[in-house]
Amino acid sequence: MTPKKNVLAVIMGGGRGTRLHPLTQERCKPAVPLAGKYRLVDIPISNCINSAINRIFLLTQFHTASLHRHIQNTFHFDPFGGGFVDILSAEQTEKSTDWYQGTADAVRRNLQHFRNFPHDFVLILSGDQLYRMDFQKIIDQHIATGADVTIAAIPFPVSKVEGLGLMRVNDDLSISQFVEKPKDPKVIDSLTLTPAVEALLANRTGEKHCLASMGIYVFNRKALADALDNTMTDFGKEVIPGLLGVKKLYAHVFEGYWEDIGTVKAFFDANLALAQPLPPFNFFDPGAPIYTQDRYLPPSKINKCQIDYAVFGDGSIIEDSTILHCVLGMRSFVRAGSVLKDVVMMGADFYESEEELLDNVKRGRPHLGVGPGSRIEHAIIDKNARIGANVKLSAHGNVDGNYPHGIIIRDGVLVVPKGVSVPDGYAL
Repeated sequence: MTPKKNVLAVIMGGGRGTRLHPLTQERCKPAVPLAGKYRLVDIPISNCINSAINRIFLLTQFHTASLHRHIQNTFHFDPFGGGFVDILSAEQTEKSTDWYQGTADAVRRNLQHFRNFPHDFVLILSGDQLYRMDFQKIIDQHIATGADVTIAAIPFPVSKVEGLGLMRVNDDLSISQFVEKPKDPKVIDSLTLTPAVEALLANRTGEKHCLASMGIYVFNRKALADALDNTMTDFGKEVIPGLLGVKKLYAHVFEGYWEDIGTVKAFFDANLALAQPLPPFNFFDPGAPIYTQDRYLPPSKINKCQIDYAVFGDGSIIEDSTILHCVLGMRSFVRAGSVLKDVVMMGADFYESEEELLDNVKRGRPHLGVGPGSRIEHAIIDKNARIGANVKLSAHGNVDGNYPHGIIIRDGVLVVPKGVSVPDGYAL
């Protein structure tokens, strides 16, 4: 595909990522590992590349070091196509000395950087969603309708729209009303689709549907400048509602798989779903690959194991263990006699040398990975964690909160944070 020279893509890196804590304790949301070998940011960037959009800005401000390394080591474009992935962190200027105050504020502060590149349209994306989308379709519709702003929208049953921005659309998909996260059932009912629009949906059920914003916007260049010529800080809460009746707003209906990975539970569920025989998101699609860093790791080695529904990253060693419905990341070590059930294990950033392994023994510190005889269930094990021998960890029967050895239970999921060491024999 010929790169679209009239489109700039802007990926929002998010704020502190408090809902994803402790996975965001040492990294920003786009840098959180996903599906054994990827990072969340690989999804929107790959969608852009597969849609022939290769000029991409990534706006971040918290814990950006690992994200910088990943971007620099992964996305290299040839000098003839003019492509790039450029990270723009919050910076002090003569006009501002504080952090980004919201999505709209982040884009406003970087308009000066966007002006250096010729473009007619700006595609604004979220950095923490799992989906595959051809952005050419939404841009083509945007041009065909003569819209100033087009919002990607996904049909949701009325019973599942809590926490989403909803819109009322006319039969031509022009937007007549936009409400951010309504709670009143009467308001929600007033935003349900008209029969004519409902008939356009490929997958309909008996329940009424609303169109929910995916946080994906296409702006005309001038419309974006006009929309941000104020002090509004957030697109969904302020900017989009403020444009109704002022600019031409249209919805682009998307009916594929889409998951907002904004919480620990959403992250956990989305990862484990990938271990199913027919996962809702297909990483094996040859027509629209998801790109990530090539690490040149050896193939995984699995010895005498019982395995059912599992995903393994490269460079892992699994010894005589039971792995049931799990996703194991790169350089994961699971030692003999262990049982992992409903576990997302992110692996490690490095292999330990012989000297380091001997030092661990002298200091009584567990090796990287899961020690022999351990049983772990309904949990996330972050990178570089060390779990000793005969450890038993489970979220079942335990309430959310902080526990010994740095363990945290959040959204009903047990999390062993990055770099945490759990001693031999500990049980929770």
